[in-house]
Amino acid sequence: MTTTAGEWWRGAVIYQIYPRSYQDSNGDGVGDLKGITARLAHIAKLGADAVWISPFFTSPMKDFGYDVSDYCDVDPMFGTLADFDALMDQAGRLGLRVMIDLVLSHTSDKHPWFVESRQSRTNPRANWYVWADPKPDGTPPNNWLSVFGGSSWAWDSRREQYYLHNFLTSQPDLNLHEPAVQDALLDVARFWLKRGVHGFRLDTINFYFADTYLRDNPALPKELRNDSIAPSVNPYNHQLHLFDKNQPENLDFLRRFRAELEPYGAAAVGEVGDAQRGLEIMAEYTSGGDKVQMCYPFELLQPRRLTAAAAVETFARMDRAAPDAWPCWAYSNHDVVRHVTRWGLTDAAARAYTLLLLCLRGSVCLYEGEELGLPEAALAFEDLQDPYGIEFWPEFKGRDGCRTPMVWESAPGGGFSTAKPWLPVPAEHLPLSVAAQDNAPGSMLNHYRGALRLRRAHPALVTGSLEAMAATGEVLSFLRRDGADVLFCAFNLGAEPARIALPAGAWAPLGTDLGTVAEISGNTVALGPWQVCLARQRT
Repeated sequence: MTTTAGEWWRGAVIYQIYPRSYQDSNGDGVGDLKGITARLAHIAKLGADAVWISPFFTSPMKDFGYDVSDYCDVDPMFGTLADFDALMDQAGRLGLRVMIDLVLSHTSDKHPWFVESRQSRTNPRANWYVWADPKPDGTPPNNWLSVFGGSSWAWDSRREQYYLHNFLTSQPDLNLHEPAVQDALLDVARFWLKRGVHGFRLDTINFYFADTYLRDNPALPKELRNDSIAPSVNPYNHQLHLFDKNQPENLDFLRRFRAELEPYGAAAVGEVGDAQRGLEIMAEYTSGGDKVQMCYPFELLQPRRLTAAAAVETFARMDRAAPDAWPCWAYSNHDVVRHVTRWGLTDAAARAYTLLLLCLRGSVCLYEGEELGLPEAALAFEDLQDPYGIEFWPEFKGRDGCRTPMVWESAPGGGFSTAKPWLPVPAEHLPLSVAAQDNAPGSMLNHYRGALRLRRAHPALVTGSLEAMAATGEVLSFLRRDGADVLFCAFNLGAEPARIALPAGAWAPLGTDLGTVAEISGNTVALGPWQVCLARQRT
C-alpha cells in the first residue's frame, strides 16, 4: 500500500521537540521557538518527516505548558505568534511538516473559561468544567484518583462544589458533554489549521469525557496492576479506570475533530493513557477512517524491556481489536525514563531496537536526544522542577531526567544556552553531543540517519503490511510487504547468539552498512547478540 499526499502521516517519522529544552535563543536559560527554528536543519538531516512541538501556549507553567491559559497565543517565554510563523516558514523550506500539541481534556485554572465557571453555578460557562456536589458527609463525590496523586477532586468554596482534575489541582477538567465546550475546542483547532499546521498531537485523548453518573471505579486486583501510566508507588494503579476516562461519547467528538482536519489534509496522533486497554482503545479511535489517523499506546513505553514474545502478543491483540488501526510507536517521550536507561540497553542493543522501531508497521515518534543515545539524567532533588517527581520522591524521581537540555556541543552547557539552563546539562551527555557525533561514521546519530534512509527507501517499511510475525526464542521476525517490495526482518533481542532460517525464495541483504546487521549465508543467518537480519526478496 503506497501512501498518497493526503496520507503523508501514514508511516511518517515524527520528531518530538520539548521546547523548553531544545535551544535557547535569547539567553534566559529556557528554550524557545526561535531556538527551534535555528535547529530544524538537524531534524531534516536526520531524515524525519515531521516535528511535534510540545505545548508553547500561554500558561502559568505549573505543568510546563500542559496547563493552558490561552490556546491561541504563544507564551512570552517561548516567543510570539510571529516567531511561530517564522518557524513554519523554515520547516516548509526544509520539507518538514509541523504538528503541535493540543491539550483538550483540561485547562489551567487561570484560563478565563475556568475563572468564569467557578464564579457561580449559573454563569454562561458554569457547565464548562466537571463540577459535582459533595457527598452528605462533605467528602468528594466518588473515589476517582489523580494521575499525579491523591483524589482527583478539588473543593471550590465559591460554588461549594468539587471540580474534577485528573492531573494537578490547577488543571481542571473540561466538560465535553457540554456542546459549547466541544465547539470552543474545535475553534482552537481551526485557529491553528488556518495558521498552517499540518496536524496535532492530542494529549490524553482518552480523558476527554467522564462518566455522567460519576460512578466509582472498581478496585484492580494487585496481580493486574501495571505501572506504565503511573509509578507503582501511586495508588492510581489500584483502580480499574472504567468511569473517569475511556467513555464511548468520545468517538463522536473524534469524528467531529476529524472532519475539521480533512479540508486541510492534516492529521492527528492521540496519546492513549491506559494500562489495561490501551491497544483496544487505540484501535477504536483510529479504525474506520472517520476518527483520528493515529494513536500511540503505552506498550512500547513500558518500564519492562520489549521482548520478542511481547511484540508478538502486542500485534496479535491489535489485529484482533481492529486490523485497520494505525499505531504510532515510540520508545521515549517527555513523560517516561529514556529507553536506553529504562531498559538497561548496551550500545549494540540500542542500535537493534532502533532498527526494530523503524521496521514496525505504523508511524514512529522519536524524542529529542534519542538519536544521540542519551541516557536518563540523574538529578538531585534540589534540581527538580517537575511537581510529579517532587510529590513521589525518592521512589519516583519524576520526568525531569528525560527533559534536560539537548546537547549540541561537547563544551560545558552543551551549546543549549548562554545562561544557566532551567534544568542542568549532565556532564555524561556532553561526549554524546551532535557536534561530537555528526561526522563520526559509527556514531549513534549516524546509525539513526542510516536507519531512516533505509526506511524511506522501501515502501514496504513505510506503508506495507506486516505478516508472519513470530518469536523464536529471543528472535523476533516478520515480513513487510508492499507490492513487489518484500522485506524479511529479524532481530535478536537477546545476549545469546541465535540462528534463523530465511523464508523460501532468494534474498539479498539490506542495511549491512548499519553495523549491527548480519551477513546472509545461504538460507540461514547466524545472529550474534543484538544482531539484526534485513533482507529483500529478489524478483
